[in-house]
Amino acid sequence: MENAINAGDTAWILVSSALVLLMTPALGFFYGGMVRKKNILSTLNLSFIMVGLISVQWVLFGYSLAFGDDVGGMGLIGGLNYLGFSGVTGAPLAGQTIPHLIFAAFQMMFAIITPALITGAFVDRIKFSTFLVFSLIWATIVYDPLCHWVWGGGGWIMALGALDFAGGTVVHIAAGFSALAFALAIGPRKGYPGVLMEPHNIPYTVLGAALLWVGWFGFNAGSALGANGAAANAFVTTNTAAAAAALVWMLLAWKDGKPSVLGIATGAVVGLVAITPAAGFVTPGAALIIGAVAAPVSYYAMRLRHKIGFDESLDVWACHGMAGTWGALATGLFASPEIGAGTGLFYGNPAQLWIQFISVVVTIGYVFVVTFVLCKILGAVMGLRVSDKAEEVGLDLSEHGERAYS
Repeated sequence: MENAINAGDTAWILVSSALVLLMTPALGFFYGGMVRKKNILSTLNLSFIMVGLISVQWVLFGYSLAFGDDVGGMGLIGGLNYLGFSGVTGAPLAGQTIPHLIFAAFQMMFAIITPALITGAFVDRIKFSTFLVFSLIWATIVYDPLCHWVWGGGGWIMALGALDFAGGTVVHIAAGFSALAFALAIGPRKGYPGVLMEPHNIPYTVLGAALLWVGWFGFNAGSALGANGAAANAFVTTNTAAAAAALVWMLLAWKDGKPSVLGIATGAVVGLVAITPAAGFVTPGAALIIGAVAAPVSYYAMRLRHKIGFDESLDVWACHGMAGTWGALATGLFASPEIGAGTGLFYGNPAQLWIQFISVVVTIGYVFVVTFVLCKILGAVMGLRVSDKAEEVGLDLSEHGERAYS
């Protein structure tokens, strides 16, 4: 007998998909508040346009490459059996209780936000036309294969037994270390670090962080693919880790000076990043620890970047790359057999930590090298950054012909 569609599960994943979609424009506000006012529209648009570009790519061939039938049994890439959503219907996939269509749509929202996350590395200086080409190619040769490795049927990292509940490797490590590679390739902003580049609207960033926090319930609890105990656990662990990280970041900033509002909002996002791979596998108590540790990991990674004078503008590497790495490894420590399908080191399975380590190292190596090479090629062919004059005027006017504020 075929598995039947469950109305409650379907309703929850429909809502979760909408929540995850909301996260991409929310990310635009989170980043947009941190740039100078002459680049706010450009920064918002770098996120917003991904909703258009990657939605089309996903329907045409991205979903097929990520979740299509494994090619050659090697676990590297999906086939073309779902091109144009062919065969993606209202009937459920084996083992699921939701329409195949809504599963594909839910996964699309993850594909949209991941390249948007990278944009924090190169705001204020990116050439918009090159960014569009980069995002389309990156989604196709980095995100889609990695997604297949970790979540696709027959993917080799999945076969290894790696745990990634909602995208620690697929989304956050991939975006964070791709951002690092892109920042190396594009070079610093004009005048950095001598010119003061203060955030122009911190309330935008707090608004973005708040909307990301809400959207993350769809991101993590939705990844249970049903309205069930796993979703409930992911919901609570998500909130717990975010809260712990926000508090610890506040204390770290207070120790070094004053408890920055921007820092507290950043801390919450860092906690959300770190719990993402673990949300459906760990207890709320473990989530407290994961969030609390994520804050100093990212806080000191950010300080290190400042100390060496490297311009990765909005700290995507520190916040997503490093917190995502900690979260993926922490899953190998704290995964509880009473909660989910995995068993970590602290519950008697040290092998899980080794598997998590392999998945992290391979992900970092793959995304960094491919992104750096892609940036160098696009830099030679199209140019990565705008002219010095355009950068000085600001990308809102030079790239889009508009001002955010009269």
